[in-house]
Amino acid sequence: MTPNSTETRAKSAQKIRLAELLGALSFALDLTEGQPEGHCIRSCWIGIHIGRELGLGTEQIWELYYTLLLKDLGCSSNAARICQLYLADDLAFKRNYKTVKTIPQTISFVLGHTGVGHSLPTRLRTALDVLLNSGEYSKELFETRCHAGADIARKLRFPEPVADGIQSLDEHWNGGGSPVGLSGTDIPVYARIALLSQVIDVFNTSEGPAAAMTEAKTRSGTWFDPEIVAAFERVAADEEFWSALKADDIGEKLFALEPAQAQSLVDDDYLDDIVSGFATVIDAKSPFTAGHSERVRIYTDLIAEELGIDAAERRWLRRAALLHDIGKLAISNSILDKPGKLDEAEFREIRKHPVYSRMILERIGIFADIAISAGAHHERLDGKGYPKAISGNEIDLATRIITVADVFDALTSDRPYWQGRSPDEAVIKMGQELGTAFDADCYAALVRALEKRGTIAEAA
Repeated sequence: MTPNSTETRAKSAQKIRLAELLGALSFALDLTEGQPEGHCIRSCWIGIHIGRELGLGTEQIWELYYTLLLKDLGCSSNAARICQLYLADDLAFKRNYKTVKTIPQTISFVLGHTGVGHSLPTRLRTALDVLLNSGEYSKELFETRCHAGADIARKLRFPEPVADGIQSLDEHWNGGGSPVGLSGTDIPVYARIALLSQVIDVFNTSEGPAAAMTEAKTRSGTWFDPEIVAAFERVAADEEFWSALKADDIGEKLFALEPAQAQSLVDDDYLDDIVSGFATVIDAKSPFTAGHSERVRIYTDLIAEELGIDAAERRWLRRAALLHDIGKLAISNSILDKPGKLDEAEFREIRKHPVYSRMILERIGIFADIAISAGAHHERLDGKGYPKAISGNEIDLATRIITVADVFDALTSDRPYWQGRSPDEAVIKMGQELGTAFDADCYAALVRALEKRGTIAEAA
């Protein structure tokens, strides 16, 4: 992103299809749910075919489409708690738990995934606690995820049926689900379809169509609405349905369906709301980063204003700041929230998050510049940053601005491995690395802005 460029200003006037934008961002939800790439898209493909078979109307199919695509909006919000309760890698925990079917398997799963890497007494003590309180803990985790997902869906301007479908995703036909134990037709139909669709994708991806069909039939009347299972059986009789799920172009196939082709276009104001909504998903991943993306947005805008960057370009910078850490959704909270120093393997893993950020954002054509900044915000002018160790003029101004904003907020915030410094202490520390880690002009702009706001003492 080059501030004041006519190319970027022109992008503000462009319109993007809602389905294209959210379909690309759904890959971030796959990552934080520990699912293979394209899980939300495949679940959406499955569910839309079921909805059509059930005879849902055009408006209902549109609502179902976005319920399915965004079903995991709240999934980052319980990641830290999973790590805390189970002493486990939240990504592996979520991924593997999806295939648990019976109570004996649940017990085996808990014993096998709790406290891995900890001492035997700690593992046994934690596993016993989990087994004794499993119902309470499960309910808490599902409530957190479901309510957070519904709230974000509303923030993204979706109607209540979509929010309700996301909130009730984990309810079971027999009343044994969460978060409130709804049963039968009291469960919104979109949630009933979405639950079946995601289970079908999990088992089809891991074990194939026969295993997926077995799960649908076995859980019919307990987890799943029998009528919806019957509709799925009719859909599944078509071999092309299964071949599409395996195809590399499943995303294009999904976006060619009628709901995606509807004239649901995103203008600048709506794009800001969507970016803000996904920033909420990002920051919910760890209690130590709550509000981080929003604060980086504020500091980025202050720096840009001091540098005389125009309003249109500043709007794109704010968006880049809000999404710069989207790749952290792919990193386990056992690493993000670790109270001690990271070992070499963990540090290699954390260094991947800018790569994931760029990978996700590059899927969206108008986010090409944002993707560059997100992928490079840990680079340094002296070439000692990551992930590519670029240096000097290889790092554009937008990235330099976001880097200064990001580090200032990190230094002034409490993290597992340090207590936040005062703003004055933070700018002094950053000032020691001008020209090596930080751009001097961007740093000076931040200092001026903070002085004007009274956040730091004015220089003598």
